[in-house]
Amino acid sequence: MTESHTVASEETSETRKFLVLLLGSIGVVYGDIGTSPLYAFREALRPFSHDGVSQDEVVGLISLMVWTLTIIVTFKYVLFLLRADNDGEGGTLSLLALLMKKSGSYLPFLFFAGIIGAALFIGDAMITPALSVMSALEGLKLVTPALSDYVLPMSAAVMAALFLAQSKGTAAVSNFFGPITVVWFLAMGWGGLLHIGDDATILQALNPLNALWFITHAGFVGLIVLGAVFLTVTGAEALYADLGHFGRKPIQTAWFILVFPALALNYLGQGAFVLAHPEAADNPFYRMYPEWALLPVVILATMATIIASQAVITGAFSLARQAVHLGFLPRLQITFTSETNTGQIYVPAVNILLFVGVIVLIFAFGDSESLATAYGISVTGAMVVTTLMSFQFLRTAWGWSVLTAGAVLLPLLVLEAVFLGANLLKIHDGGWVPVMLAISMMIIMWTWTRGSHLLREKTARHDIPLETFIRSIEKSDHAPVTVPGTAIFLTSVGDKTPAVLLHNIKHNHVLHEKNVILTVRTSEKPYVPEESRVTMTKLTERFTRLELSFGFMDEPNVSKALALCKKAGFKFEIMQTSFYLGRRTLIGDPNSGLPRWQDNIYIALAGLGIDPSTYFKLPANRVVEIGEQVTI
Repeated sequence: MTESHTVASEETSETRKFLVLLLGSIGVVYGDIGTSPLYAFREALRPFSHDGVSQDEVVGLISLMVWTLTIIVTFKYVLFLLRADNDGEGGTLSLLALLMKKSGSYLPFLFFAGIIGAALFIGDAMITPALSVMSALEGLKLVTPALSDYVLPMSAAVMAALFLAQSKGTAAVSNFFGPITVVWFLAMGWGGLLHIGDDATILQALNPLNALWFITHAGFVGLIVLGAVFLTVTGAEALYADLGHFGRKPIQTAWFILVFPALALNYLGQGAFVLAHPEAADNPFYRMYPEWALLPVVILATMATIIASQAVITGAFSLARQAVHLGFLPRLQITFTSETNTGQIYVPAVNILLFVGVIVLIFAFGDSESLATAYGISVTGAMVVTTLMSFQFLRTAWGWSVLTAGAVLLPLLVLEAVFLGANLLKIHDGGWVPVMLAISMMIIMWTWTRGSHLLREKTARHDIPLETFIRSIEKSDHAPVTVPGTAIFLTSVGDKTPAVLLHNIKHNHVLHEKNVILTVRTSEKPYVPEESRVTMTKLTERFTRLELSFGFMDEPNVSKALALCKKAGFKFEIMQTSFYLGRRTLIGDPNSGLPRWQDNIYIALAGLGIDPSTYFKLPANRVVEIGEQVTI
């Protein structure tokens, strides 16, 4: 084969790979934002329903929606934040890990900003599936009013099926995500194009001055409407969170060639349709389609909302994995559902939490109109947090001055703060739901982080330096009996003597021929290459210190990593090796640093954590656990 043929083959392979990622990003990344036209314009019109909406108000509203998409999604996320990556990974916690690594100051602020953003995302992951699926299925009321009573149970059934399917993995389903979502965006663009000619005045919405006119002339009602306008950008955080799965170029290309044009056309079409048919303001999205296309569009919308729901559920799983590895949550059970794609995971505890939350929201609010009032706070709050963290990113990672970073981000922060204020007006109408969800998640993550820190401090008081222990044990006239084989003692502090080693000597009076003090570290990078995973230090003939490093997106498989030790010169037989773990029974102590209620939460969270031998993938028949009671 000639060199030109080889180059051409490589280019074809790269093109094919890019197209696959492009199609996948349309399905996963844009699934959520692609369902916003179902309800965003409808909810923005609702405050005007009694007195009717004027031509200038409709044009101003659509202009505000189009330019909100342009400024927040296009400029902030697509063009800027996709470049603020942590070795290719995006998302609030990924950005937090990067900033904690680079920033010597503001660490408490960054920590709280990170967990607030993560907590708000979990709230979003509960509300998005409930709102999206109910909005789609409510189109059945227009097909035939006889189906009205079945919308609620059908929504719950769809959600139950979706959450039950999570444990099976999304590999097979994800192959259909892209094509279905492409058809959905094309259908939305077509629906808009059908009606832009109904009233060409709507094209004035492309002028941003009309958006400014609406803000300045709508008064208090306009402030309320801003909360609904922000529904147009729900799902924008997924752009950033899914960066590591698809890469920057496919996500950017998908936005400019399909997603943004389809959304803009649909909103313009809805606006023109309402100007020509004011009576359609109760549900402009579905009413602008021909009667023969209504049922297919309802079915397509339902499929699109299921895909959008799957996207935020998967995002919640990824966020939980990052939170576990960064020490914000206990070691939860994480199952990998794909042998080739490490991003496809299943977290049972998070799945149950989201399912219960979604079902409660569906039956508590009853319809998408009521639930839409609860939406927006979590999304706007997360965006404000991301903008604040971006300021520190520009200063530390890109080396911008305070004035330059402030000049770029301040207008964006002011805009998002206005939207947040508008959404906060809906607290009494259900907006308290995402606030309470976020506060609950913040308390959980803060309690776990604080409790773990206090527990480490408490146990550190009784720690014996490892070198001191080794010297004393080798010089002692009463050394324990030596037994054949290798013992690996897991500990979080590599230079201290593991408590489980001391307990083993105290109770069994033995010491193995070879003893390995193993520490597993989580890097602030998403992935750690295998050649950098193992660090070995030979202390004496009998003692070795071993450190294994994993990225916060890696699977912490200790058994697999130990195979790399043989390349580093550490010889051992797995069937002659015992892994020693300490199992702590926690007892609450209100005088130890945490109030009693936080003690109870911390102990309950510790109970949710899975067995370390399972988490670290240790060989089941080679693990020895020794228990101890610890007060916190």
